[in-house]
Amino acid sequence: MGLLRRATLDQYAGTPFTYPEVGGTREPQLPPGYDHVERAHVIGSGRTSFERAGAAVFRWAGQRGAGLRIQASGPASTPGTVVLMTAGLRRAGLDIPCRVVWVVDEPDRRGFGYGTLPGHPESGEESFVVSLRPDGEVVYELRAFSRLAMPFPRLAAPVGHRVQTLALDRYVAAMRRAAGR
Repeated sequence: MGLLRRATLDQYAGTPFTYPEVGGTREPQLPPGYDHVERAHVIGSGRTSFERAGAAVFRWAGQRGAGLRIQASGPASTPGTVVLMTAGLRRAGLDIPCRVVWVVDEPDRRGFGYGTLPGHPESGEESFVVSLRPDGEVVYELRAFSRLAMPFPRLAAPVGHRVQTLALDRYVAAMRRAAGR
């Protein structure tokens, strides 16, 4: 649940989300009242690149590539999977709990959205989708709506936004590597 405290996957199994708009990253318009992020990056081209990236997104490759340690109750391809990401030092790191809300697994589109659970420094949802466009481009789409959830991060809002931007950049770099292997 945070610094110097180790959370477990079991404690989050039935925990409610920290926001009411569950599934909001799947909607055309992100919910009002939050900071929004919508990014799309070409990470490769062709069916082989798409298949690699699609498999990687379900193995938490973006999150791992951002330097997060991952514990999950299952794959990202299963709604209800709890993921506990840890940033920072092993024993003094920040635990970041989420649960998979929705999944898309179509011939030319794969990905998921997860929502925040109590103890996460933000409240909201992020989605990670890989698409194969008709022109052959493989695109990695990131969508998020969030607001800071804890008093300390609220005081450090500019730093929090910079950390989120850095993490998103690292997700993209990791997925670009995965698509190119």
